[in-house]
Amino acid sequence: MINFPQSLLNQLKKLPHFDENAFLEAHAAERLVTSIRLNPFKPAKLDFELSNPVPWNQHAYYLNERPYFTHDPMFHAGAYYVQEAGSMFIEQALSQSLNLTDDLKILDLCAAPGGKSTLINTLISKNSLLVANEIVKSRADVLAQNLSRWGTSNTVVTNNHPDKFMVLKDYFDAIVVDAPCSGSGLFRKQPEAINEWSEQAVAACELRQKNILENILPTLKNDGILVYSTCSYSIEENENIVNWLISEQGMTYVPIKINAEWGIQENAQGYRFYPHLAMSEGFFCAVLRRENVQNKHTKTHKFKSNISKQEIDVTHEFIDSSYLTLNKINGRIHLMNQEGFDFLNQHEKKFYYKKAGTLIGEIKNGKLVPEQELAWCTALNNNINRIDLEKEEAIQFLKKENFQHKSNLQGLVLFSYKNLGLAWAKILSNRVNNYLPNEIKILR
Repeated sequence: MINFPQSLLNQLKKLPHFDENAFLEAHAAERLVTSIRLNPFKPAKLDFELSNPVPWNQHAYYLNERPYFTHDPMFHAGAYYVQEAGSMFIEQALSQSLNLTDDLKILDLCAAPGGKSTLINTLISKNSLLVANEIVKSRADVLAQNLSRWGTSNTVVTNNHPDKFMVLKDYFDAIVVDAPCSGSGLFRKQPEAINEWSEQAVAACELRQKNILENILPTLKNDGILVYSTCSYSIEENENIVNWLISEQGMTYVPIKINAEWGIQENAQGYRFYPHLAMSEGFFCAVLRRENVQNKHTKTHKFKSNISKQEIDVTHEFIDSSYLTLNKINGRIHLMNQEGFDFLNQHEKKFYYKKAGTLIGEIKNGKLVPEQELAWCTALNNNINRIDLEKEEAIQFLKKENFQHKSNLQGLVLFSYKNLGLAWAKILSNRVNNYLPNEIKILR
């Protein structure tokens, strides 16, 4: 039985829709829900059964039981992302407030570990740009890795404090802020977090959330969209923030159409998810629009690639994409769309980067030495040497264990599972050199 803070319950009772008994019973049952979101850029049949669809996301499903994801090669290949169902409501927030067929620039400000970033990347056009930022270095590394697994090349990952973005006045069409919060919405999943919860912590989070939003709002274009969310139940971190955005920051609330069967509770300031009503942990989301501001941002200068024809010829043996651009940074070749290429060149000195498009590799002695990101890339040429493994072989490969492969291929080879890239290896006459980075290998 979860011992819910009484002060939090007293506050929630002020909401007209709140049912205390049902809420507490749902937390006492401790019936956790597992949901995943498929990667449409890497369609493949999974090795476990998908249960019911998540109704507010077109690519998401609930699972009847939680598989051991660590030993699933499809997980390592980026075929899906394990994510709380409520967080996937971001799809509705963006698809109902933006024209996603346009070429957009979107910022995911507090992006780690990457669930919302991969979701946003799924929604936007191939010529759009997603800038995913995370202030904590170790979490930014995880964010970059998860976006690399997703396989696209129209993302940039930065590792900066939100105030660094103030140089980009009127730049983004949309900003997603999944704000740092007191985390009460995850008490059922992480009951130990109750010991860290307090009214003082909620007040501190509210101040931090306002500071983050004040720093980032000037980067929104006129008519730009802010999607604000938390995994908190506290009114101070949710409805009060929305009221502050409207009254003091000049934002306009944007309602989102929802189906009553989804179990989402709507009020005048946003949308709440409760585990006794919706198949989700606790979550809050609101959409606001920035209006009546004069855009000052000038048209982005179109930069030209710094890659030689010889380097292009070598690289195009591995990639097959006409709309992406090659760029060389510190001797290493990156693949990105024009919008990302321009952003990087124009703002290179302003941010600390963890990822820029897809890191292809480095050319040495006229040959490409590929990076791990290229193994996951969806623009990979189908004609490269590839060995598709059985599941147990793939697990051995991901553990960097020795195994016998059924192929006569020699030299550089992509090892894959169900035709989805896992990592590179070099096959020699007497051994296989596995190039899978040690930091992502299966440890147990």
